[in-house]
Amino acid sequence: MELWILVSGWEGKKMTDRKICMEDGTPLSEELIHIEKPEFELVQREQEIRDVEFKTEAVSYGKDVFRRFLRSKTTVVAACITLFIILMGIVGPYISPYNYLEQNVELKNMPPRIQGLEKLGIFDGSEVIEVKKDNLSEYEDCIIKNLGTVTDKSAFGTVEMERIKINMYKYKGADDVYYWFGSDNLGRDLFSRLWQGTRVSLILAFAVVAINLTVGLIVGAICGYYGGWVDLIIQRLMDVIWNIPSLPLTILLIMLFGSGILPLMLVFCLTGWMGMANGVRMQFYRYINKEYVLAARTMGASDVRIMLRHVLPNAVGTIITQCALSVPSVVFQEAGLSYLGLGVQAPNPSIGMLLSDGQKALLDYPFMIVSPGIVIVFLMLAFNLLGNGLRDAFNPTLRQ
Repeated sequence: MELWILVSGWEGKKMTDRKICMEDGTPLSEELIHIEKPEFELVQREQEIRDVEFKTEAVSYGKDVFRRFLRSKTTVVAACITLFIILMGIVGPYISPYNYLEQNVELKNMPPRIQGLEKLGIFDGSEVIEVKKDNLSEYEDCIIKNLGTVTDKSAFGTVEMERIKINMYKYKGADDVYYWFGSDNLGRDLFSRLWQGTRVSLILAFAVVAINLTVGLIVGAICGYYGGWVDLIIQRLMDVIWNIPSLPLTILLIMLFGSGILPLMLVFCLTGWMGMANGVRMQFYRYINKEYVLAARTMGASDVRIMLRHVLPNAVGTIITQCALSVPSVVFQEAGLSYLGLGVQAPNPSIGMLLSDGQKALLDYPFMIVSPGIVIVFLMLAFNLLGNGLRDAFNPTLRQ
């Protein structure tokens, strides 16, 4: 039930007509009108909005980031692939029974062979070759399948050749040898060399990222906190270094210091820290004028304390994301330099060196380039997807 009071009157006159009516306009009787106040009871209509108790769970920023990270299935899969590659880079060279430097020229360019899978017809150490019919008896004991006769036309005439699939390990008298990813042109195990090369590339990448992070944090914090002429001078110096051509500079430094891991670290760190410095600088500019920072400065907190305790924690998400995205960039650059012969030198392997060796034997032994190619593709995709997922997880605007 709802009551309405209708009031009508004229201004300037002491005349007022008041009527108390129901919701449909029906006037109330005099008995209902003169009800005493204690007899009234407060009611609430069903269609009116009632106050609802607000219940929610208090979630910390770190827990919220972890939840959003797990919500993205792509990021979780990328993290698993990344961890697997890092784990294999650590233990992979010790899984194989052959050392990555051990040579056996008699077993060079051997195809992949894995225990258990050879019975299924895959990774069985087989190779398809063409031989003359007169020489067919030489391979009689190791023939797996005869694929028929082919005609080889040359300037000296037409020769009929037998196309056969043979077990190369049995032909070389190495039935007890298993090269899981095959062997290279010096008879070295490609499995142990691949994961040793992955370890070298990842160690180089993590070391470069750590150095760039340290230098970038210091320079970016100074530029963003003090600003003014300090920021102006440092930014102009960074512009000068940034505009130096990277490839000629890389070649010059390698000519001066030689090739290897340490010269490569110098090359990558010479300009790599500037991207990190710019990212930290922007975060400091974003938070330096916040109320809590001004309050800390008013209470006498030192500049270092304000940087480390009040501003830097807000930039952690951006820093972690940028580090995750920097790792595949360093790996790719190292692979490119090693492919050109400017990176890690023999006998130590790297992903780029394995790709270079595989490219030279691509037509005859394509398996040599398959495994390092797959690893670098998954490494690049996994780290980039992981970096994008971390960026979304640390973004507070995506909080639900």
